[in-house]
Amino acid sequence: MKKGLIYLDHAATTPMDVSVHREMGQYCCLFFGNPATLYSLGRRSNEGVEKARAEVATLLGSSPDEVYFTSGGTESDNWAIQGTAFSHMEKGKHIITSTIEHHAVLDTCKFLEKIGFEVTYVPVDARALIDPVRRAIRKDTILISIMHANNEVGTVEPIAEIGKIARKAGVPFHTDAVQTVGKIPAKVDELGVDMLSLSGHKFYGPKGVGAMYIRKGTRIQRFMHGGGQEHNKRAGTHNVQGIVGVGAAAKLAVEHMSEDAERLRKLATKLNDGLLSSIPDIRSNGHPENKLPGMVHVCLEGIEGEAMLLCLDAEDICVSSGSACTTGSLDPSHVLLAMGMPAEVAHGSIRFSLGRHNTEEEIDRVLEVFPPIVRKLRAMSPTYHKTNLQTFRK
Repeated sequence: MKKGLIYLDHAATTPMDVSVHREMGQYCCLFFGNPATLYSLGRRSNEGVEKARAEVATLLGSSPDEVYFTSGGTESDNWAIQGTAFSHMEKGKHIITSTIEHHAVLDTCKFLEKIGFEVTYVPVDARALIDPVRRAIRKDTILISIMHANNEVGTVEPIAEIGKIARKAGVPFHTDAVQTVGKIPAKVDELGVDMLSLSGHKFYGPKGVGAMYIRKGTRIQRFMHGGGQEHNKRAGTHNVQGIVGVGAAAKLAVEHMSEDAERLRKLATKLNDGLLSSIPDIRSNGHPENKLPGMVHVCLEGIEGEAMLLCLDAEDICVSSGSACTTGSLDPSHVLLAMGMPAEVAHGSIRFSLGRHNTEEEIDRVLEVFPPIVRKLRAMSPTYHKTNLQTFRK
């Protein structure tokens, strides 16, 4: 990373850990064989894949043969939703999700709506907390898919409670845990899920590789057709070095998760409190307690998130004005709108997501440079009116 750069966008991606990169390297050049082959070079590659599968399983509290490697969270979400929907059509075509899901879930549900499925989008409150889905379940409900934690404001959802409801109703339950795996405990039995999606690059592993947990006995169609890889459920030559990287990152997460989370909560509290005390007409978003460690999301009246982002970038500070997957969109965040925010407020959002290597000195630097940026932008803003903040403060 550039010297002096302050990276505060870990919800978008994380820097690969040096030890993960080192572990991957030998599978790029030395143990490069196709793991589906029978000779020793291929068997050595396969050993790397299976070791990684066991490491991910340990992180999730599952059996290794319930872990299937994919290209990332988006593929895992698509597989969980489409694979379950198409294998349960004889029972019904009703799916339940929430209004604040990642677009990998929302767009997949919208695709299914176009071909005859019905989707109920459960609302959230002003803190992005989902009301448990009991009232939305019907006799023809074939899937519930609710994210473990929101990728924009960090609210952690009551997945274990929803899992009990789903189990009692006999409905398969999937959670998009891309933002939580490796950061907070995501044990599948404690959550009560039948399927779980994760992505390696969100917890210091490589990009372009992820996994899906599928509980034994869960009915789901295969998503990729071709060869018999991944126990004949997901075709395609294994991305061996990427899979090895996910396994190494999972092992690190098991070792460091608790201490990382405690430290990040302290840093995030310092940043959040510092912003609220030094900048007027600002509010913090997300649940104040049930929240990802290291996540700070705020809205500021009278200025655009993109303008703040670019000014911070000029100071070598990397942040986000929303989900990295919607960067460039002129529309306000669907998550903030679902939380009941007016569009003009939602446009003034900024997300700081801290990671393993951030320091207290970096937080001090942000608190030093950000308030003057806000004052400068508001001085130029035609919409910042000190006497008309009633809508903003609701």
